[in-house]
Amino acid sequence: MNENGVRVSRQAPEPAVQRITAGRLVEILLVNLRLGFTSFGGPIAHLGYFQEEYIQRRQWLDDKAYADIVALCQFLPGPASSQVGIAIGMLRGGYLGGLLAWISFTLPSALALAWFALFLRDYDVTEAGWLRGLLIVAVAVVAHAVWNMATKLTPDRERISIALLAATSMLLVPVPFIQILLIVAGGLLGWAFLRNVAPPGEEPARSFPLGRKTAVAAWILFFGLLLGLPLLRQTYPAQWVAVADSFYRVGSLVFGGGHVVLPLLAREVIGPGWITEEQFLAGYGAAQAVPGPLFTFAAYLGAAMQGWFLSVVALVSVFAPSFLLVTGLLPFWDTIRQRESFRAALTGINAVVVGILLAALYDPIWTKAIHTPADFSLALIGFGLLKYWKVPSWIVVLVLAAGGMVIGAFS
Repeated sequence: MNENGVRVSRQAPEPAVQRITAGRLVEILLVNLRLGFTSFGGPIAHLGYFQEEYIQRRQWLDDKAYADIVALCQFLPGPASSQVGIAIGMLRGGYLGGLLAWISFTLPSALALAWFALFLRDYDVTEAGWLRGLLIVAVAVVAHAVWNMATKLTPDRERISIALLAATSMLLVPVPFIQILLIVAGGLLGWAFLRNVAPPGEEPARSFPLGRKTAVAAWILFFGLLLGLPLLRQTYPAQWVAVADSFYRVGSLVFGGGHVVLPLLAREVIGPGWITEEQFLAGYGAAQAVPGPLFTFAAYLGAAMQGWFLSVVALVSVFAPSFLLVTGLLPFWDTIRQRESFRAALTGINAVVVGILLAALYDPIWTKAIHTPADFSLALIGFGLLKYWKVPSWIVVLVLAAGGMVIGAFS
């Protein structure tokens, strides 16, 4: 209402124009490269590493904006943690920033797995002490992320109740689409009951150098490849086209990311006889010992089929849908989230995100890593270094990997 009592509609503020410099792009590259070398523990742990690096240390965005992006990527098919990294790279540096974020975060594990497929097939690292320490790192990192996000996103009993209900549902009802169902339920609860606690829409709008025309082009390309690659496969039966079609389809249609992709990939590569079941299982074992997204397992499968060329084809194909989907959604995201009703829904969704992280802290992260009092002690050390001493996560990774070797030597 203005001073004359006339209702005035609130317009979202114009986005501030951000100048994308070479220094900013180099920063995106180096930060994500370090994350690519040190982000062990799977997709939920990656969200913890991102929260510590992007929000706590660099303040590229706040906890609420981060939770919004996580919620958005949970709706999309493909690897959610990689999509979050791509989205943050785009927010920071446009299309090129998103591309650099994906390349640098993905490259370390992709190269390691392709190298394993070609040269190190008989090397078993599953019992190494340092790997034990790296699994424990994930406990400390995710616990730190849950603590920080819960403090800001679930400050009252309504939202903490939603988070706890989401966590218990995740643990007690382990069905494939439970995350999406919970996010929808959280949105409905927020829309219905949390309008009084939803933050006002006065935060500055973000600039998106991509533009909406680029977003529309990304959607056209996404569906064009999804429908066109099978036709090309029929008319041009080269193996690289078949690999591109299979891996692009998996990346486009799998929800939940992470380990959910494994049975789909097995059907695509073992069924046609491209690799054996023994090769597939050996590669899966190796994937547990490398940082970064599990979708880089595609690099191993391509290399096991026919060397470096198919490794690149498989890797690019399985991640391409994620890149196109994020490009197609981000330019519209800020406009949508400025609406009052949608902000209320996001308030409930953000509480659900906290609950999902809390459940994942227990299973699979805690159950996979903590087996002895020594393991728990090492996790406490990592949490203390992150929370109270503000030690960068990559240093914590090195410290706990060394600690895992010590524990392994005396157990």
